[in-house]
Amino acid sequence: MERLELLKQLNFGSQVAEDEVSKLQEYFVQTDQWNRIERGDVDIVRGEKGAGKSALYLLLDKRKEILFDRGVLTVSGENPRGATVFKDLIADPPATEREFIVLWKLYILSLIAHELRTYGVATSEANTVYGALEEARLLERELNLAGLLRSAQSFARRLLGIKTIEGGVKLDPMSGMPSGVIGKISLAEPDRELRTEGINSIDGMFSKINQALSDHDFVIWVLLDRLDVAFADSHELEANAIRALIRTYNDLQAFDHISLKIFLREDIWKRVTETGFREASHIVRYEVMGWTPPMLLNLIMRRVLSNDVLTAEYNIDREEILSDAIKQNALFGRIFPAQVEQGPRKAATFDWMIGRCADATGNTAPRELIHLLNCLRDEEIRRLERGENPAPAEQIFDRSVFKQALPRVSETRLNTYLYAEYPEERPFLEKLKGEKTEQTPESLSTIWGISRELAIAKADDLRKLGFFQVRGTRDEPTYWIPFIYRDALSMVQGKAGGGNDVDDEG
Repeated sequence: MERLELLKQLNFGSQVAEDEVSKLQEYFVQTDQWNRIERGDVDIVRGEKGAGKSALYLLLDKRKEILFDRGVLTVSGENPRGATVFKDLIADPPATEREFIVLWKLYILSLIAHELRTYGVATSEANTVYGALEEARLLERELNLAGLLRSAQSFARRLLGIKTIEGGVKLDPMSGMPSGVIGKISLAEPDRELRTEGINSIDGMFSKINQALSDHDFVIWVLLDRLDVAFADSHELEANAIRALIRTYNDLQAFDHISLKIFLREDIWKRVTETGFREASHIVRYEVMGWTPPMLLNLIMRRVLSNDVLTAEYNIDREEILSDAIKQNALFGRIFPAQVEQGPRKAATFDWMIGRCADATGNTAPRELIHLLNCLRDEEIRRLERGENPAPAEQIFDRSVFKQALPRVSETRLNTYLYAEYPEERPFLEKLKGEKTEQTPESLSTIWGISRELAIAKADDLRKLGFFQVRGTRDEPTYWIPFIYRDALSMVQGKAGGGNDVDDEG
């Protein structure tokens, strides 16, 4: 087949998991982390942006039937794509952390109740919960996540005695204060007289649902993802929501047949906990996602070998390659150039790719690697369409296209992560356009027009976001910018004030 025609038929998939749900199982690398998550040993999955958290979330959601055969029910608390369920909270957020906790509990309880009723779980205790939730309009025949969240927020406010447009605050006849009881649901554990009237606390209803699950030999997992999207416009609201969710998670640990599975960005977790969060120390069932070079090579090979046209053209046995790390290395060397930049001290192509896609912490996210593959394909097609010679031997990509592809990856990372999620940092980043790739406190002070002390503080903020890597000494630090951000900011290799940045070579 003509090389140009082959390239036009290649597709390495989307760097966004939500856009390729149907092919995730084909692409997915089944690591020990995944096996522990699927077994139910992990409740909280943390990872950097683009590390693949949403892929795990979507795979769990897709494996409903397999998990059901093991007695595991799964229910998603968020839309996998499109508008987030929690968007309405931004305009009218919970007033206190306690309100947020009550909101989370009501929302999760209603999700579980809907799922159990769908599966025909109808014990006397479960029916009691269904009835109370139906009366509160928290359990409808058709599940609408956004509508359920609005109803849960309204009901939480009424329970807490917070005035809403619906009114309906219930007062204790003796004290005149909100009693925390509406219909068959109470905020606190009711006394014996109220229990005989069929009133249950929220935690009491979780206990009844837990017993119903036990009676039917089921456990249920409530999956929660995209919290970074939901609260991206307000870091304060985001922190309140996640603290309340973690406290809710800790409270629900008492129920052995109910589990929350929370997928959370690592930078958000650090921001929430850096000022102190005692409840975080109680969490032991968590996993921090990480990608080693062999795992990233396997990921690239899975993307490459998902193209039947390529395996046929090169006479490749897909399963044979994917089961042998040595053969994966050999295939990489067959279809990629040995080096992007030639020379005895220059990096091999694979090392160049993961180095150019890494942030200042040294982490390379799959998202950027997948984006780079697609950009390489596009650049190679353009090169051949201009009439240039195909890459030598069996290589798919000529080494010249790698540096041409990287700027698109760089711009996307800068715009969709730093600019989109940390807009307050944008003025400082934009002032670095055209500057050197290694800065000093003095040079940053001049560029930003602030004192040396403030420049160091701001540089530390950017370090936490993976933009700066701190080098030098404690008294005389320097701040190095990784390759992933350089092209987007048109930066010049070298150290501010003179000197060569020898570590940039490779």
